[in-house]
Amino acid sequence: MEGLVDAPIRETLTAVGGIDRCVTEFIRVTQGMLPPRIFYKYAPELHNGCETRVGVPVAVQLLGSDPVQMGRHGAKAVELGATQVDINFGCPAKTVNKHKGGCVLMREPELMQQITEAVRAAVPAHVPVTAKMRLGYDDRSMGVACGQALEAAGASEIVVHARSKVDGYKPPAYWEDVARVREAVDAHVIVNGEIWTVADYWRCREVSGCDDVMIGRGLIARPDLARRIRASQRNESVPDMTWPEVVRLVEGYAVALQDRLEDRFVTGRIKQWLNYLRGGYGEAQRLWPEARKIRDVAPMLACLKQPVPVTEAA
Repeated sequence: MEGLVDAPIRETLTAVGGIDRCVTEFIRVTQGMLPPRIFYKYAPELHNGCETRVGVPVAVQLLGSDPVQMGRHGAKAVELGATQVDINFGCPAKTVNKHKGGCVLMREPELMQQITEAVRAAVPAHVPVTAKMRLGYDDRSMGVACGQALEAAGASEIVVHARSKVDGYKPPAYWEDVARVREAVDAHVIVNGEIWTVADYWRCREVSGCDDVMIGRGLIARPDLARRIRASQRNESVPDMTWPEVVRLVEGYAVALQDRLEDRFVTGRIKQWLNYLRGGYGEAQRLWPEARKIRDVAPMLACLKQPVPVTEAA
């Protein structure tokens, strides 16, 4: 989730609980060797054993199509402290795909294998090399072939987003097709896509046969989703996070961002988050028409903290 799931939001959400691991936004690898400051920009956790402050491990993710350069950058990430190197073969963004990065590489499983082999060869054996992909680019027919290519290259874990590039993010997620990838490889497969509730989590596991899930947008919409899933695994329940509690998370996120960005960009990030929160909280939905017009941080936070009238059911 480029542009939103940055280090401050990783700190915010891992502190809520229930998250086992995180991954950075992708570091785009092209021709030249990136300086260490770029790695630290995307993964400041490198200064802290590649963990968030509450001890949740963070994988450094790379995106690119040049095997040699990807290998060099994988080695540099580990030199700087990375404990897991992840490769992005799943990004569906047009600009990224146009420059032969992300999901478009699923048209070429041989190149995916070469890239992964190069990173695996460049990274010490004790450091996991993992990958994220979709089920294909033009359709969902390439999942098994690409999964097998990644496994042959040495990827120990494969996250599969349960759609093709053409599917975008439109429901449904095709968890049953992830099951076919899981059955075709020995590498650990993690399913991703369309997990918004605890019930979605359990149904996704049943359909895909995967023991583990990666959650993206669902966790942004409901910051306590991982915590509630963890409780459900223990046959326990925890109270849902209230809107005032969410607002306090957003406030903390804004403070952290102000050390990194100009206020106008901070407000933009808050709006991005609020847009997702509309799917989890009626308060966010009702505040959205006013909040989307605000440009400064203080008025934005004041807007979020105002009493929100309860809409009675018809």
